Amino acid sequence: MPSGFSWNGASSDVWRGRRPRVRWPRVRQAAKGQGRKLAAILLAGKREAVVDNHHATIPHRACGSMETGAVFPQLPESEARRAPEGDGGNGSVDGDATSRNPFEGLVSHLRASWLSGKTRPMEYRMAQLKALGHFLDDKKQQILEATASDLGKAPFEAELSEILLCKNELHETLNNLSCWMKDEQVDRTLAMQLDSAFIRKDPYGVVLIIAPWNYPIHLFLVPLVGAIAAGNCVIVKPSEVSKKTERLVAEALPDYLDKDCFAVVTGGVQETTRLLENKFDYIFFTGSPPVGRVVMTAAAKHLTPVTLELGGKNPCYVSDTCDVTNVARRVAWGRFFNAGQTCIAPDYLLCTIEMQEKLLPALRKAIDDFYGPNPRESPDFGRIVSDKQFQRLRALLGSGRVAIGGQTDEAERYIAPTVLVDVQPLDPIMQEEIFGPILPIMIITNMDEAIDFINSRERPLAVYAFSSDDKVVNQVLERTSSGGFCGNDTLMHVTLPSLPFGGIGNSGLGTHHGKFSFDTFSHHRGCLKRGMGWECLNAPRYPPYSQQKFGVIRAMSKVRCKNDCTLL
Repeated sequence: MPSGFSWNGASSDVWRGRRPRVRWPRVRQAAKGQGRKLAAILLAGKREAVVDNHHATIPHRACGSMETGAVFPQLPESEARRAPEGDGGNGSVDGDATSRNPFEGLVSHLRASWLSGKTRPMEYRMAQLKALGHFLDDKKQQILEATASDLGKAPFEAELSEILLCKNELHETLNNLSCWMKDEQVDRTLAMQLDSAFIRKDPYGVVLIIAPWNYPIHLFLVPLVGAIAAGNCVIVKPSEVSKKTERLVAEALPDYLDKDCFAVVTGGVQETTRLLENKFDYIFFTGSPPVGRVVMTAAAKHLTPVTLELGGKNPCYVSDTCDVTNVARRVAWGRFFNAGQTCIAPDYLLCTIEMQEKLLPALRKAIDDFYGPNPRESPDFGRIVSDKQFQRLRALLGSGRVAIGGQTDEAERYIAPTVLVDVQPLDPIMQEEIFGPILPIMIITNMDEAIDFINSRERPLAVYAFSSDDKVVNQVLERTSSGGFCGNDTLMHVTLPSLPFGGIGNSGLGTHHGKFSFDTFSHHRGCLKRGMGWECLNAPRYPPYSQQKFGVIRAMSKVRCKNDCTLL
């Protein structure tokens, strides 16, 4: 907590502290130029303090409209989710605090913690990562219950996607962090042979992670692992749509991490908008392309680098030469896992009419094997997250013709595993990411037509290809562009922490997982350290210049070409 500030949870959620000392030289300087307003505020004795190291203003009152708010450092849990005084969280704020950002104090506090160097030692980072592991172990049952309540997620699917894969990420990072953190030595020219040239992996500073609702633990915790490993302070914003999981994260996670360096912020669109007004050093967002554009626009105001994990319509090409039974099982599992609410799920199939006739009975059998004759009664099939999403998906069932499934129950937000045929490229279901348990089949005549169709659309997060002929799989891989690729299976490429995961174009920007997460949240700082001696070696670069001096510099700084091409 900044010096002179304390949290008074007994009365109201406000920052309270001593009146700051007015810095008169700063006031006079401001009064000379365009900063007269700031000078007037300071002269009037307004309760605000100027932080020298990053020119931010820490308000003594963090006002705003938040039905749920920030879990601030060193706050009692009972006070963490209360709205600041104003209108009780209905959209207005008090008096002269209307221009204040409710998260400014929190961001400033985390920045001060980062500037102290507290997060830099490897031992500190590893301790925080191990604490995340304890969070997963201690709260396992609560995680399973929360995801079941929010998404109807089966315990098996929840433990696999929300816990096991997160632990794998932690283990991969803990096993390799000491190696990742080491300075990377680089090649030197003749002139630099006596010097030290290396790449230092520096933390960015204060990082914001905005997570979605479909994998509400996995999709905040995996990037959080990378951000901590890289030595950053972090604010986590879980999705308000998955309410039970959001509450669990907000109430439990701060007990495991250093509250001076890590915080959880909750709330909806309004709170996220205000949060994004602050200057962060890196923003990691997972969600839809339209919201990704909003996040990137907000980041651009501060020239903040971003990673955007978005989505899209992931094509799945099935050739005529493949094991139909295996294809059907792997496609059905990937499409209907988590009730289809997976950003890398196969979004539509591309196959010939002959293959469609073989696939339909195989898909029907796979669905029956997985979920029984009535998937609604299966404990392994989930539900749609919200009424809004349910209505959107039910409307998409009007595209094409239902060949398998199609049953719905609004009260339960249940949509059966569904396969659509006779789908046309301009149908509504082919215009947006489905994000539900519906699989349309598009008919093509051959592989070339399938590839042309894929390339005519936005680049997806994943491309899938099934064929017994490895040359066919390689053709699809080489002639398409996507965030990731998986041949003869679905989803499984995302389970490897040794592979980068991320989008391209409309499906995202940047990658993470394993070392790629560490690199994403690290600034690769080029460093050169030279000795104070041997000044004679520097003489050729100093004026007065001559052709002879240039010849010496050229010989000492030249990078030798190792092939037949000689440029100089």
